[in-house]
Amino acid sequence: MPTVISRNDIANYIGFQAEPTSWYQITQEQINQFADCTLDHQFIHVDEEKAKATPFGSTIAHGFLSLSMLSHFAEEFSVLIDGFYMGLNAGFDKVRFLQPVTVNSRIRAHAKTLSIEEKKPGQFRLSTEVTIEIEGGDTPALVAEWISVQMVK
Repeated sequence: MPTVISRNDIANYIGFQAEPTSWYQITQEQINQFADCTLDHQFIHVDEEKAKATPFGSTIAHGFLSLSMLSHFAEEFSVLIDGFYMGLNAGFDKVRFLQPVTVNSRIRAHAKTLSIEEKKPGQFRLSTEVTIEIEGGDTPALVAEWISVQMVK
């Protein structure tokens, strides 16, 4: 569940570390659908037999598939300002893919609020550091600094 805060409490949530999200399993069907959607059919993603001969031993999720899962995980880790009615994705300041996500791996997100600034009345810009953890792994799949805008009544 998102954490809802008042405008008066914003300063107290800079550096806030949300609880890790629930685990989510990446399936071959999802990888294939992402390949179809993005037209990226590189064998390491979609050819299970060829992928077995790679150092990964199986197919891997596209890095952008792992990154796109942030939208799903945000439903659990977001800090929402009371009166929130709409959110906008403003992009990323940093994204690093550190470890591939092999098929059937389970991933989850860790999020830390870096900044919250009111840019215009009722429009807040948030910067959130998000790390995607791979279950059983020492190295995260990715680390990103995600910028979003919250529209608040």
